[in-house]
Amino acid sequence: MQKIQTDCALCINCCGIDCYVEDGKLVKVEGTPDHWLNKGEICAKAKFLVEGTYSPNRLKYPMKKVNGKFERISWDQATTEIANKLAELKEKYGAHTLATWTGSVGVEHFEMAAFNQRFAKAYGSPNFFNPEGICFRTRILARQITFGRYPVEQPRNAKLIILWGHNPEDSYFPIGKDIRERLEKGELELVVIDVRKIPLAKQALYLQPRPGTDCAIALAMMNTIITEDLYDHEFVEKWCEGFDKLTEHVKKYTPERAEEISGVSAADIRRVARMFANTKEAAILEGVGHLNQYQNGLQTERAFNILIAICGKVDRPGGWVTCPQIRLADLRVPIEEKNLGYDEYPVFHQFNKRTPPYGSASMMTEAMISEKPYPIKAFISSGSNPALTFPDSNRFLEALKHLELFVSIDPYMTETSQLADYALPACTFLEETGIGGFPYAISHCVPYIMLRKKVIEPLYESKPIWWIWSQFGHKIGLGEYFPWKTDEEVAEHMFSTTGVTYQQLVDNPAGMYFGEIEYELFNRVGFATNSRKVELYSKEMERLGADPMPEHVEPEQSYVANPELANLYPETLLTGARNQEYIGAQMHDVPGLRALMGEPYAMIHPVTAKKYDIIDGEMMGVETQRGRIKIKARVTEDIRPGAVSIPHGWPQANVNLLLDSRVRDRVSGYITMRGNACRLVKIDPSR
Repeated sequence: MQKIQTDCALCINCCGIDCYVEDGKLVKVEGTPDHWLNKGEICAKAKFLVEGTYSPNRLKYPMKKVNGKFERISWDQATTEIANKLAELKEKYGAHTLATWTGSVGVEHFEMAAFNQRFAKAYGSPNFFNPEGICFRTRILARQITFGRYPVEQPRNAKLIILWGHNPEDSYFPIGKDIRERLEKGELELVVIDVRKIPLAKQALYLQPRPGTDCAIALAMMNTIITEDLYDHEFVEKWCEGFDKLTEHVKKYTPERAEEISGVSAADIRRVARMFANTKEAAILEGVGHLNQYQNGLQTERAFNILIAICGKVDRPGGWVTCPQIRLADLRVPIEEKNLGYDEYPVFHQFNKRTPPYGSASMMTEAMISEKPYPIKAFISSGSNPALTFPDSNRFLEALKHLELFVSIDPYMTETSQLADYALPACTFLEETGIGGFPYAISHCVPYIMLRKKVIEPLYESKPIWWIWSQFGHKIGLGEYFPWKTDEEVAEHMFSTTGVTYQQLVDNPAGMYFGEIEYELFNRVGFATNSRKVELYSKEMERLGADPMPEHVEPEQSYVANPELANLYPETLLTGARNQEYIGAQMHDVPGLRALMGEPYAMIHPVTAKKYDIIDGEMMGVETQRGRIKIKARVTEDIRPGAVSIPHGWPQANVNLLLDSRVRDRVSGYITMRGNACRLVKIDPSR
């Protein structure tokens, strides 16, 4: 039996795993004991990687839909026909007729995202989309607006952590485990601010806000910190721009006003503000996409940045720290045409000198349906299941009807693959060599990287995604952009700009550190903003038509903003809550995981349940203006009355059917996935 050390690409954590192979078959997966992050522990998903890898739902061969049914074809036929159709559509509509989409696994799978972008741009289309157009990117952008760079949390050195809309035990389990252990040892103070009372909240100071009001709480914390003279005078005077304007701005956000807005007591807001300001090593940790996806997501992110700054917790141990950067080779091909959303959402697309590589995902389906600003007639999805996971599923399905070419590339026959004209089998991460151990390290400031090693040969006729995109390129006459022949050549090229060689990573199978953290970096280089300081007041945001400082913006479907709608839909829908067993729509067909969590549920408070005469465990309906689903009720006091929390990724209860892609953050363009108006429906079990 052979043991191969690699890293897990099921999610952004990138934990170290030991894979055991016998006669060419994966037979066991364990955690790597000496891995810097997970130290031998693995989550439920990784424990069932063997089942997932050999799932009967694996897509085995290239498939083409003929008269409504799939037929097996060769790779040569598939790539030739797709390339020919792309050439025909480009001639007819222009290159921007192609839209490509890479799923969340593309964040962890660098080659997938890189080759997707390379093909789209070499073809001439600006229309590359991925989840960062609806998730997470606003966090990065808000920090770039404020600091000119992207400092990240350093929770392991913090003495106080605010978990704000974040349940790490289900999403970032190594950090969740570390927090719980340090709480039990008395080494850490914890604050949880969340609509749901997560398990860690039972050992914390817990604040339960009304959904979508987090920005008001953060502004009231600033009010307290400034009024009570708790801010870091030296850092603010030397390194912050616009503090006088901020002082005036937050006067109206007293804790009492924030209590009226959020439902969190003024006394608790003051208490948290004092704790945060008076603890030297303190950090705010957010969920992956939670707060981004409220209607005021970008400005809420800005508010957290300003809290960190005025308390002097940037580039200092235990706060938000600038991590040494390692830049992989950039495979993008420059083109002049702007992304969708460039003019509509200028802060998101125009703030930086380099615009983000992806368009506004909220505009993708609209362009397909309306053909404005131009017709999008070809759509290629890779490593994703947008038919199930894209917000406003009905709108997405309507958009598909307007396409002339729809290709899905995935290891599995997903709901999206079933709708495609061509379904192409990709490898799993265990069946190819690539870049690993990187995303989570950067996300929590550990300068560490490793090689993701091939564990088994590709199953059936599956191929690495970089190879599939390359074949499209060769068949359409763009072969010069795709010279690589093997996984190893691709990896070697990707590492060529990093200062870390491919051979070094081969020689260090458990990974390696590539730099050291420099605390108080600002003393040497300042901040990478126009003023060279932390910009509390953003003149550039103001120039681009947005508020230069954060404001509370009431969710447009709340009972405060729209009482008439609230009369019909009086509850508040929250989507996307993580369970450790799954991430999005992935691995729902794995028997071992289904035994742990076999169906989805909607969390509701007993007060909410009583209102609709719903009991724990029964099926109920959840309705919005966009649709209705049936789902089992979980009645618990661990959620705010009136809130309805539903995970996504379940085909039998697809919460994305309830969302409206036209309800968006007015600054970022993000689709609102939390804070939407809904109602519950009692279902007669006899019918």
